[in-house]
Amino acid sequence: MPHKRYAIGADIGGTNLRVALVDGEGRIVERVKASSTDNDVFDSLVSAIESLYRDGIAGIGLGVAGVIDREKGIVKSSPNLPSVEGVGFIDGIRERFSLPVCIENDANAAALGEKWRGAGTEFDSFVLFTLGTGIGGGVVYGGRLLDVAAELGHMSIEADGVRCPCGNNGCLESYASARAMTGRVVEAIESGTESLMKGCCEGNVYKISPEDIYNYALDGDNLARETLKTAGRYLGVGIASAINIFSPEAVILAGGLTGAWNIYVETAIKEASKRAFPELFGATKILPSLLKDDAGAIGAARLAFDKTGN
Repeated sequence: MPHKRYAIGADIGGTNLRVALVDGEGRIVERVKASSTDNDVFDSLVSAIESLYRDGIAGIGLGVAGVIDREKGIVKSSPNLPSVEGVGFIDGIRERFSLPVCIENDANAAALGEKWRGAGTEFDSFVLFTLGTGIGGGVVYGGRLLDVAAELGHMSIEADGVRCPCGNNGCLESYASARAMTGRVVEAIESGTESLMKGCCEGNVYKISPEDIYNYALDGDNLARETLKTAGRYLGVGIASAINIFSPEAVILAGGLTGAWNIYVETAIKEASKRAFPELFGATKILPSLLKDDAGAIGAARLAFDKTGN
């Protein structure tokens, strides 16, 4: 049977839906981006796949934020995207397109993408953190994606910390994610902290984004800088824990928050260096994703190729 030329990979995160047509070498031929915050995520996914559909597609891979039941093809729990919980993705997509379909956690898919075509190609073991609306994780060990949940954003870093939507207290995600940053800024401004960010978004501080925070930090705003550094210190705690547990060759950082590398990530690296075993930290490279926002879709496409033997 001849090899199919393409697979469709979808990355369904807490804010965005990214779907790509990917060739057998891991190159994106065409892509579609939409919001995942609407209630009709499944319909948006179907529309995106339809727009990319063509002859020669081996299958469809889905990377979805949350705890995945791969056999049933559903998302069991998704704190940042509750609208997808219980949705029959595999059956629904297979019925519409008559193609093999597989599903995986979105950060796991991103880790696979980085292993195939990104920053992980030279490593047999690495830990990936996705840094965005929430914080996800994926682990490659022995050259293969580790078949675990890898919910790194939900490791407890404060025993009696704030309540997370997942039901736990003190999750890394609640202190180091984009949502944590914007929440901290809003709370500080509402409590009277002086900041140039009061005038951001025409005075509607609820619309402040992590990018806004970073830009104000570059302009010298104290609240913005401290917000990024505080989140970075917590991220460093999480990175150190991952290094101590997995002793990886590399930690790869992906997601929109890596745009604040020189404040947020550098603070995290400094904190991790204090907390991880020196021998383990010294043997671990910490580096940015090469695939950036495309990692999840490319990894999901790789899953589809693997499922069909292409």
